[in-house]
Amino acid sequence: MLLITEHTDNINLITEGTDGSKEYHIEGIFMEADKKNRNGRVYPKKILFNEVKRYNEDFVSKNRGMGELGHPDGPTVNLERVSHIIKELKTDGTNIMGKAKILDTPYGKIVKNLIDEGVKIGVSSRGMGSLKNVDGINEVQDDFLLAAVDIVADPSAPNAFVEGVMEGKEWVWNNGVLEPRHIESYKDRIQKASTIRESNEAKLYAFADFLSKLI
Repeated sequence: MLLITEHTDNINLITEGTDGSKEYHIEGIFMEADKKNRNGRVYPKKILFNEVKRYNEDFVSKNRGMGELGHPDGPTVNLERVSHIIKELKTDGTNIMGKAKILDTPYGKIVKNLIDEGVKIGVSSRGMGSLKNVDGINEVQDDFLLAAVDIVADPSAPNAFVEGVMEGKEWVWNNGVLEPRHIESYKDRIQKASTIRESNEAKLYAFADFLSKLI
């Protein structure tokens, strides 16, 4: 079985005030069936809908449908990286419509900072399954298991920020200038990354940490 991830940007952001605090939700198209996606894969409607039904029964209905920020390397949800919880997954035509609540966890707070600063985010389904080539298209088979729906940021945003940091540019916010020690800290963390995942996490951390200083 392969780790299969799909990204979609058809997401709306919702903020709701309750008792002086603000709750953050995202909703929109989380997955699509019977349509060739950007990765050249197709999820047959029956297979996808049956698996979403199982996921709803085993995870969403039991308040266990958690997701992470970023692109994990495997199917297991790492509790230390959880940023949100799925509150609803339902069918609409050939789409799976979803709603998730952003949690007040360390990674959830990063998501909230990104949202507050206008960063466009999307979601990425993560699952395990096998593929069969049908007329040049990789068709997901009936052994597909949905593991999670994760939150992903537009990769151009943190990458552009990191490129500027690595080039030694100054970054200004309302209270002044991004101090050299912050820049050196970001550089050190990025340069010490030994895997692609660690590098991406370091870039996202640097970007989110910078955004947190805008508040």
